Amino acid sequence: MTEQRILQWDGYPNARDFGSLPTKLSSSGETVLGRIARGPRRERMTASGWDEADAWGLRSIVDLRCHYEVGKQDGDPVTASERLAKYRIIGSPVEDHADEEFRRLCFPILDSPEYWVHHWRLQPELLRNAFSAIAGAAPGVLVHCSAGRDRTGMISALLLGHAGVPPESVADDYAASVRAMAGVDSHSPTADSQSAWKPQRIDAWLVDKLPIVRQAARNASEILTSLKVSAAVQEALRAKLLDQ
Repeated sequence: MTEQRILQWDGYPNARDFGSLPTKLSSSGETVLGRIARGPRRERMTASGWDEADAWGLRSIVDLRCHYEVGKQDGDPVTASERLAKYRIIGSPVEDHADEEFRRLCFPILDSPEYWVHHWRLQPELLRNAFSAIAGAAPGVLVHCSAGRDRTGMISALLLGHAGVPPESVADDYAASVRAMAGVDSHSPTADSQSAWKPQRIDAWLVDKLPIVRQAARNASEILTSLKVSAAVQEALRAKLLDQ
């Protein structure tokens, strides 16, 4: 992983730029830096972290969390409301936790890519809305959920796969998030077993999970179409990451 991809925003673990990844769809052979970043809940960032995000070029934030998850929690740094006012913050929840079938099928495996296929079937409209929000956001957009690993991991896998990033590179990016957040409290409202993990558990857990991520990346464009993401939005998503 190139050093340019790793974003050192104070108080903000698991933050990476979507750029500098290989793709045959770009004239440069790589995705473009400074367009889209991924991370965990924004409330973690300190004042210095927001300064560093500004230096990266942050302009827009797409928040994938449910509305009731948003807000300061114990231990979070204080961020002045006027500081956040400079960004366009778009709340676009990708999960409806009141959906009984979603709860039954997905809640036991929300910290695993095993739930993705159920999610695509049960709540395509929420995912479609999120992709439209990302496509319409000004470049310099941060996409985040709670840990920046599961919901963000799914959206990232589809965005990167759709931009022609090889499945192995997409899986490496997913694994980087699992490693970054192992043993870290995600402040998720649902059970997060990984918040108590030690690093040695990760490799064994990833063995049968990374093939799911690779498959999603390989079929990303077809999955977006199955979610009824419009051709115009699909093109805008790809353009955000490619130097064409």
